[in-house]
Amino acid sequence: MKKLNILISLAAATAFAMFPAFAHEGEKHEGQEATGEEVSVSGEVVDMVCYIDHNATGPKHADCAQKCIKMGLPVGIKANDGKTYLLIGEHKPINSELASLAAQTITVKGKLVSRDGFNMIENVEIVKK
Repeated sequence: MKKLNILISLAAATAFAMFPAFAHEGEKHEGQEATGEEVSVSGEVVDMVCYIDHNATGPKHADCAQKCIKMGLPVGIKANDGKTYLLIGEHKPINSELASLAAQTITVKGKLVSRDGFNMIENVEIVKK
């Protein structure tokens, strides 16, 4: 049941990030900690479901992470700054570009948004593979 709740929560977060009706560029929302500053972040590409559920990271989990990301599950970056960020393209998933990079260290840049301890980088561009 716990895994199902995690999957539903992550799927909902991804779905909301994909639709412009829910996430208006440049608009400040109540409770928003960061208001769209451009950031560069380096870290490991992770599939958010396995990472949150059982801390799965690294080369031993690369094949599984790649499959999960290709299937459309949320993708993130476990950054060198100790935080984990959900990665979203320009109001659409960026999974197809990141799946082959699962468990690798990369650098991305994009717009940082944080709320209630949850971090997301949207409009992601891969800077360094």
